[in-house]
Amino acid sequence: MEKITYTAEGVTMPPIDQARVNRWIEQVARLHQRTLGPIAYVFCDDETILRVNRQFLNHDFFTDIITFDYSRRSMISGDMYISLDTVRSNAEMLGQPYERELHRVIIHGILHLCGIDDKGPGEREIMERNEEEALAIYEI
Repeated sequence: MEKITYTAEGVTMPPIDQARVNRWIEQVARLHQRTLGPIAYVFCDDETILRVNRQFLNHDFFTDIITFDYSRRSMISGDMYISLDTVRSNAEMLGQPYERELHRVIIHGILHLCGIDDKGPGEREIMERNEEEALAIYEI
């Protein structure tokens, strides 16, 4: 059984090299002293992520990723919903290539599972630094 799975709900599966992304995720997890448990990515559209956000988090807004964390101790595990619509609009707004923004969001969820937050004072900067470090590993 694969530890990392990818599915698409209402969208076309994005063009990612799943084997390479899996190795990268494992490497980033190891750098944070974590091992991999089951990880599931669900790529979707804005309508789906809004529905998930409302149903499970009582939030009424679009977002690029929602991470459901099932981690136990040092083993990370979770389900991650990624809105490809929001990833695309964020990439355009930030002047970034779509693929890079998608990889940033993919690893953002993993960093959450590793215990890095981005909601409190100063946490966003820590998350962004960790995202950039992880992206640098992938882009080598």
